[in-house]
Amino acid sequence: MPDFDVPVGMFQDVEDIKARVARLEALVQTLAGGEFDSEVGEAPEETTADEDTDGPADPEDDWKYPPFILLLDSPEYDDELRALTEWVEGVLVPGYLASPSADARWCHLWWEHPVAIARLHALWLAWQECTDPASCGYTGPSVWHRDHLDPCMRELRSSTGPFQGCTKTEHQVAHRMPSTVPSAWRQEGS
Repeated sequence: MPDFDVPVGMFQDVEDIKARVARLEALVQTLAGGEFDSEVGEAPEETTADEDTDGPADPEDDWKYPPFILLLDSPEYDDELRALTEWVEGVLVPGYLASPSADARWCHLWWEHPVAIARLHALWLAWQECTDPASCGYTGPSVWHRDHLDPCMRELRSSTGPFQGCTKTEHQVAHRMPSTVPSAWRQEGS
């Protein structure tokens, strides 16, 4: 048998890849709601002795898509906005926003602008995922900055963005409505 000089780090990388594949297999099994066989092996079924396998599944255990905040009703909307506000005021504003200017606008009453709420909520959801090394590895923060933060801030802080009428001393919510409804939105016969 030949003697290969293999760095120890390579074995750690292989073990890391195996662990990631196992997590992905478990996720696929959960999402598919059934057994999952793969070339690497069968993903382990996680059950407890107290679990009733013949009964209906608990809807709280089902994986859910992230909520689009503008479609939520109270109290879910209020809870989500409260958590978003904590993140925006605790992380985003002190860490990423310089003083507002004509070229980089910001409204201190950002939560009164629905477009800002929607964009900031999406940015926050991406931040939660991209700062978790288990789901995004160590490049997640870089991806978040490049793919999420920078485009979001360009849109929000532009002179035509949702804060266009706001200054340091004045707040204005300008809701722009399209002059005509696109034909794809019209119902047949109207």
